[in-house]
Amino acid sequence: MKLYVIGIGPGGADQMTPRALDAIRKSDIVAGYTVYMDLVRDYIGDKEILQTPMRQEIDRCVQARDAALRGKTVAMVCSGDAGVYGMAGLMHEVCAAYPELEIEVIPGITAACGGAAVLGAPLMHDFAVISLSDLLTPWETIAKRLDLAAQADFCICLYNPSSRKRADYLQKACDILLKSKAADTPCGTVRNIGRDGEQHAVCTLAQLRDTNVDMFTTVFIGNSQTRVIHGKLVTPRGYENK
Repeated sequence: MKLYVIGIGPGGADQMTPRALDAIRKSDIVAGYTVYMDLVRDYIGDKEILQTPMRQEIDRCVQARDAALRGKTVAMVCSGDAGVYGMAGLMHEVCAAYPELEIEVIPGITAACGGAAVLGAPLMHDFAVISLSDLLTPWETIAKRLDLAAQADFCICLYNPSSRKRADYLQKACDILLKSKAADTPCGTVRNIGRDGEQHAVCTLAQLRDTNVDMFTTVFIGNSQTRVIHGKLVTPRGYENK
């Protein structure tokens, strides 16, 4: 009885690990959110599919668990890394009463790493990853994390920066960050990381406040040392100061 929880990376086949592809091939059933299933459709073949829309994550994990308990090898696929805002934690929780189930988490390239590579090297020093989605986390908690990360001079990577219901959340986040970070702090955005139509831009924190983004965009805010070199964001690690 085997359950794989697989991070498939940003979405491009060239950024999916051989280990992830091998686990999908070994599985009898592939489960996942509809959008992510489309990204691996070419590798599923005639395997059985379990897919659910957004906000049915628990149901999806239960279906995958129950299939594995029937003796099937099941692959749960997630965008990016399964352990970073993915399904790995929930799968372990759902299977807590079934120690006989073997769960193997397979890592993938998360948006922070994929987007950073597109922009240059903005995460070379300590950084924080914060989701602006308040679906599972109260906005008050998110705001506190933003404030403290800015005070600590972390580079910051923002996931889920905006949606139809949260159209002004990036603006609100920037207002919090501007209390501790300079308006000219170098920032960047990457949309559709590793997929067709990938777009990226470099700007200042003040300009970022009025930038339109969506759920397919990952946002990067530098620290006090971050600079732009030939159009790329670079955060020094401090080697030159040794």
